[in-house]
Amino acid sequence: MSTAALRPGPDFLLIGAKRGGSTSLYYTLLEHPQVMPLFPNARLLPKDNHTKGVHYFDSNYDKGAAWYRSHFPASARRAGKVVGEGSPYYLFHPLAAERAGRDVPDAKILLVLRDPIERAFSHYRERRRQNAEELASFEEALAAEADRLAGEEERIIAGQPGYTSYAHEQQSYRAQGEYAPHLRRWMKHFPADRFCVLAAEEFYADPQTACDTVARFLGLEPAPLPPSAVKVWNAAPSQDLAAPTRQALAEHYAPYNADLEALLGRQFPWTRP
Repeated sequence: MSTAALRPGPDFLLIGAKRGGSTSLYYTLLEHPQVMPLFPNARLLPKDNHTKGVHYFDSNYDKGAAWYRSHFPASARRAGKVVGEGSPYYLFHPLAAERAGRDVPDAKILLVLRDPIERAFSHYRERRRQNAEELASFEEALAAEADRLAGEEERIIAGQPGYTSYAHEQQSYRAQGEYAPHLRRWMKHFPADRFCVLAAEEFYADPQTACDTVARFLGLEPAPLPPSAVKVWNAAPSQDLAAPTRQALAEHYAPYNADLEALLGRQFPWTRP
């Protein structure tokens, strides 16, 4: 923190979506020779992987700008490299976009989105695997979601900078897949040409093309990925979703998907016939 003033802020923010492939995308991007990890990197710490994100603009904003900048290597720009962080709650958090727009207005915004039905189910199953969700069925969790989230966004907005809501971040299974209004909130603070939005399904199908797209967006020349680079992080065994639940979610998400595609002027894999 004592050298924070000498450290540049992020060149990019990977803002989500949770359970949408952001971890896989971030670590694949680190294979590019001009993308630098956060400081200190894993070679300097007793841990297996580089730090992906620090959750500054959502959960740690009260720690201050010096704390945030302490995570970025001072040598990045001198070396002609870029550095960024990925915190998947940023997309959904009601204050993250405004904070980022004020504090790092020159950052570029990356976003990887997944079929919202699969994202919601994956999110629930992750909570169950970690013994952090007491409700034994996805359907029960969906039924409880409105009550769990009632007033939480308002409390986050009105509360102290360090106020956090477990329910808002971790039990918002259906709400976090309503992508369009969350993305539109970010677009109020960053111009449209500052966004690069990927579909998770297309990224996993062709990681090289996806990473080449991101490289160009970041002002870098594309670089070949080593065969070992592409790894599905945080993967979990598949599980069948009950047909009535899938249909109800499809109906719920239909207007949000249409809004998203109109906002971005493109189609996504999960809406194609």
